[in-house]
Amino acid sequence: MIELLSTGFQWTDLLQPQWYIENGGLWLLLFVVFAETGLFAGFFLPGDTLLFVAGIYAHKIGEGAAAEPGLTYQFLKLFGLHHIQNEWVDLIVLWALISFCGILGNMVGYWTGKKVGPAMYNWKENFFFKRKYLEQAHDFYEKNGGGAIIVARFLPFIRTFAPIIAGIVKMDRAKFMFYNVVGCVAWVFSMIFAGHFLQKWLMSSFGFDLKEHLEIIIIGIVVITTLPVILKIVKGNKKSKSALIREAQEERLENVVEQQKED
Repeated sequence: MIELLSTGFQWTDLLQPQWYIENGGLWLLLFVVFAETGLFAGFFLPGDTLLFVAGIYAHKIGEGAAAEPGLTYQFLKLFGLHHIQNEWVDLIVLWALISFCGILGNMVGYWTGKKVGPAMYNWKENFFFKRKYLEQAHDFYEKNGGGAIIVARFLPFIRTFAPIIAGIVKMDRAKFMFYNVVGCVAWVFSMIFAGHFLQKWLMSSFGFDLKEHLEIIIIGIVVITTLPVILKIVKGNKKSKSALIREAQEERLENVVEQQKED
């Protein structure tokens, strides 16, 4: 039986995806997804790994005769549908519920940014803040806003702040909502179904239980989701250095030409 709270709680438990499943079940899972995508303080929550583990527990919790109904059972029970014990129904319902909370979270983040944004244009400029950054961010979202919102869903930390920034720079609301829905549905689908069917395949083919090796899941997902960002930053730095060298060369050439004209 899933307990709401367990004894011996430690703050490090908040970084463990299985803790949320075992101690809060479906409702805590849905709140975490909402908080991570809609609240400033939610950036540290384990979004990707939590959804991956949720996929493992979507249909059943436990193994063999001791197995209990999975996460979706808690929702179906509210409507008297708990007699439905179907793997695909459980996955699709869980996918829909989590997607709804993720979409709602991004909407709250966008609304927060939109309310805070106008005041930021009146903030005093300093080393850390310049109004041109807001203008640059606005231009970036105008050109790449849809892609930025979708990609941000798959990146820890960034997915918390992307909708807030979109609101700050006043990204078109209809455009934001479209990509918000597309990005969230794709993100939840990939994590839930990957967790469920990878666990199922590994257990049937190799007898390997992912639930007993969650550290592998955490490390693997962190590497997969952050590696593209690291590579892009490295490439960006290389491009920046090349651009600086090119600008220096062009400036030197212009100075030589001007000097020759004066001579």
